[in-house]
Amino acid sequence: MKKRNSSGKYIAGLILLIALCVFGVFITTKGITKNKIGRASNIELGLDLAGGVSITYEVDGKNVSDSDMKDTVYKLQKRVEGYSTEAEVYQEGKDRINIEIPGVTDANKILDELGKPGTLSFAVQKQVKVKQNGKTTTQTSLDTILTGQNVKKAKAVTNQNQTTGKKEYLVALEFDSKGTKAFAKATKANIGKPIYIIYDNQVISAPNVQEAITKGECTIDGMESYEAAENLASSIRIGSLPVKLKELRSNVVSAKLGVNAIQTTIKAGIIGFALVCLIMIAFYAVPGIIACVALAIYMLMMLLALNGFNATLTLPGLAGIILGIGMAVDANVIIYARIQEEIGAGKSTGAAIKSGFGKAASAIIDGNVTTLIAVLVLWFKGSGTVKGFAQTLGMSVLISMFTALVISRFLVYAAYHFGLRDKKWYGKPRTIKTRDFVRAGKKYVAVAGVIILVGLAALPMNRSKIGTILNYDLEFSGGTASTITFKDDQKVNDSLEKQIVKAYEKVSKSTSVQSQKVKANNQMVVKSVELNLNQRKQIEKTLKKDYKVKSVTTENISSTISNEMQRDAFISVIISAICMLIYIAIRFKDVKFGSSAIIALLNDVLVVFAAYSIGRLSVGGTFIACMLTIIGYSINSTIVIFDRIRENLKLQTIRTRDDIKALVNQSISSTLVRTINTSLTTFVMVLALFICGVSSLREFALALIVGVIGGAFSSVFLTGPLWYMMKTRMGSDAIKESNGQTSVQPEKITANPNRKKKKKKKRK
Repeated sequence: MKKRNSSGKYIAGLILLIALCVFGVFITTKGITKNKIGRASNIELGLDLAGGVSITYEVDGKNVSDSDMKDTVYKLQKRVEGYSTEAEVYQEGKDRINIEIPGVTDANKILDELGKPGTLSFAVQKQVKVKQNGKTTTQTSLDTILTGQNVKKAKAVTNQNQTTGKKEYLVALEFDSKGTKAFAKATKANIGKPIYIIYDNQVISAPNVQEAITKGECTIDGMESYEAAENLASSIRIGSLPVKLKELRSNVVSAKLGVNAIQTTIKAGIIGFALVCLIMIAFYAVPGIIACVALAIYMLMMLLALNGFNATLTLPGLAGIILGIGMAVDANVIIYARIQEEIGAGKSTGAAIKSGFGKAASAIIDGNVTTLIAVLVLWFKGSGTVKGFAQTLGMSVLISMFTALVISRFLVYAAYHFGLRDKKWYGKPRTIKTRDFVRAGKKYVAVAGVIILVGLAALPMNRSKIGTILNYDLEFSGGTASTITFKDDQKVNDSLEKQIVKAYEKVSKSTSVQSQKVKANNQMVVKSVELNLNQRKQIEKTLKKDYKVKSVTTENISSTISNEMQRDAFISVIISAICMLIYIAIRFKDVKFGSSAIIALLNDVLVVFAAYSIGRLSVGGTFIACMLTIIGYSINSTIVIFDRIRENLKLQTIRTRDDIKALVNQSISSTLVRTINTSLTTFVMVLALFICGVSSLREFALALIVGVIGGAFSSVFLTGPLWYMMKTRMGSDAIKESNGQTSVQPEKITANPNRKKKKKKKRK
């Protein structure tokens, strides 16, 4: 009866899984309801893939400072993220602000919502009597005491607390004469009560009044960081600006990169997926086939998730999903390599499967949780491209973990249950040969050190040759925007667009040229590095001579990745690293694990940075995405090795440094096949993207290739040896020198004898 019930369970599970997959495919291809909800073609695409709305404002006001403009740009960036996380805001000329929002077509609606700066007010609570149904009740409402127009200055400051000696972060405010009188009256009447600061109908701060403020100056304390104080000050400054935004033009623009970019990227994904499947089947036989099925389900679920969470998909995001296929293999490799290892240790196929999934779970969960920590920090702290990247990565991590721990597990057990029990179906167990990775780690440090030093040395050389230490893209450096208006009989097609871009590349002597076609208008917008007067005249002459161009207008533009966004990205990485350190220290009960992992991550980032420096790769929005991808990818490999070290520490007695060294070498050796296979499958995916992808993605893919290779080497040759050094030489639990006796047998791991005793007691 048990066998029949079990068969029924697996048959029912397979039928349910197939039915769900068929339904998922139907949703992604056809959609449901009249609005075709869930259809893949309805996924919101970014400005680079599908186009969107472009709006240009002119700042109406004479005495507008540079800081006022920067504040307006930054705050507008935060506001337009409500439409799309991939929206871009940048300064054009001295008094213009340009906004590009992907995936939308209703420019008028956006103009109504964005065409004025946010309103700011200061308010206090007020008791109001209200009559309802013949009864009088008392309700609390907010009474405005002054507006943002009454604020003269708002800035973030630091102060040393005289009592505690700690540094405090404050916001210093100064009011005009009218505001001084109103604020004095309000604070005198509300001591011990809050004053609400309201921006865009949202309370952004509610500090309690400590005393009457009569001289028109005050400070708001209790800020957790200088950045928090600066953000509050910025919101107050925006609301108090004597600035009005006047619309100059609004257009619906076509995709930056065109349909060809999507097609070639998808082609790269299909080729990479096929190669990954071949590798998995070659290494793991039946589990390899199951891994391919799980990966296909992963892709289906990603399409549904992108639709369900209204995520905006850009070309870097599309590349990230393709990379995610390679990374999703990681969990399956961990499991199947562990099953092979257990079979090699003499266990039956059923016991090996059970043990493989059980022992692999902790490494998979820990690796994905550390990546999710980074995702959460990037989502709440980041902006623009960083925030969009975090959303895509977060979905990828959660879905890949589900497909590995739930779908793959079910399918492997189903295959075993239906007769695939011979060990040959699960791949050939590999003999584990222990190597001295601790000793080899010193050589790796030397090689990595040389690469990093060469990368740093290339920075001043780059400055002398290209004018900047890195090859900054337009997103970082800004440049020149040219609006090209063609004659009425000239059709603006892809062929003409490519010719115009080549003309700009020739004159500017740079490949950093972006183009957009404007729908419903016979125009094109071309962005390039900053052009001098001679270059402008040359390009205008060429365009009017060789093409049917009516006029060319140019403006200098600021970077779309502002200093504030760069700061947000940098702070996000720092906070993520600290949170990872804390999690690993708690999970592994040893801060040395976390410390060595963070040092290895720093090494990976510097190696990739060296690639950008030496190769003069384009540094734009994908640069940030690349760095974040490497951090998330590399930490997984490190966690797997640390998980094996933690496991072996429970099983073995450690007395000397030689014991620790042998344990580290043994742990790295036993996980080496997994590290190689994971790196290989990820490398294949990124290589396909490098070969088949559009030019704008090749440099991104090249940097990722460097990161994948560097991350694999650092996980094997740096993290374990670093932990060994810290464990044996630092702290109160440092291990003493070897006395000639080694407790660890490198080639053999015995089970915990206490577990067997407990089992016997339970049987009795």
